[in-house]
Amino acid sequence: MISLKDQLGNLVQLNAPAQRIVSLVPSQTELLQHYGLENETVGITKFCVHPREWFKNKERIGGTKNVDIEKVKKLNPDLIIGNKEENTPDDIHALQKDFPVYISDIVTFDDAFQMMKDVGILCGKEQVAVDLIDAIREDVEDFPKFSGTVLYAIWKDPYMVCGTHNFIHSVLEKIGLTNLIKEPRYVEITKEEIIALNPDYLLLSSEPYPFSTKNILEFRTLEDTRIFLVDGEIFSWYGSRMLKMKDYFKELAL
Repeated sequence: MISLKDQLGNLVQLNAPAQRIVSLVPSQTELLQHYGLENETVGITKFCVHPREWFKNKERIGGTKNVDIEKVKKLNPDLIIGNKEENTPDDIHALQKDFPVYISDIVTFDDAFQMMKDVGILCGKEQVAVDLIDAIREDVEDFPKFSGTVLYAIWKDPYMVCGTHNFIHSVLEKIGLTNLIKEPRYVEITKEEIIALNPDYLLLSSEPYPFSTKNILEFRTLEDTRIFLVDGEIFSWYGSRMLKMKDYFKELAL
């Protein structure tokens, strides 16, 4: 018997390591691939684009916010992996009636490490998880350190930027940047307010809104602000993609 609590405090119990897994979160799907669970992973969302071959070939069970519950039932999973922010309470509660569901809640790096360890235990890949966590911890020690204030934009029309109490905020802190937004989660903001805050750095994410070079031109009046298009997967995907952080931040050269 495998028994542990997920990151919301729910008890998850399996008779044996999971053999039929449905993932409701793109970054956690990629983690399953790192753990060598290709045969065991039977369902993913339409946003689980990595690994590419899984996106092409695995059963898709809707989106992160609108899971096709009946499709999941037909797959008969012995473990479902979701996330508090990515998935809706209604979908999670519906699935919990019939299946073991592990829900992550990732704000800090330590939260991400705990999720990796928990998933490793549930899937019989505990040593692989330990090795992954150790490798990321070592990389974090070698992150480049920047300095200055920052706004990290995730959406346009209306503009939305990252506040505190989310994983992106923790990443910004790890590389030495000071988030100008002190409210929690994600905050709606106007273009004029962004200009008035006059950050040292304005980071325009590739997801969920696909910012492009033309968006940089909208802030040409920010003469002292360095504006970068950044890889949203690097900043927001908690899991094995964190292995790419160190090299990416060194190349970014803020």
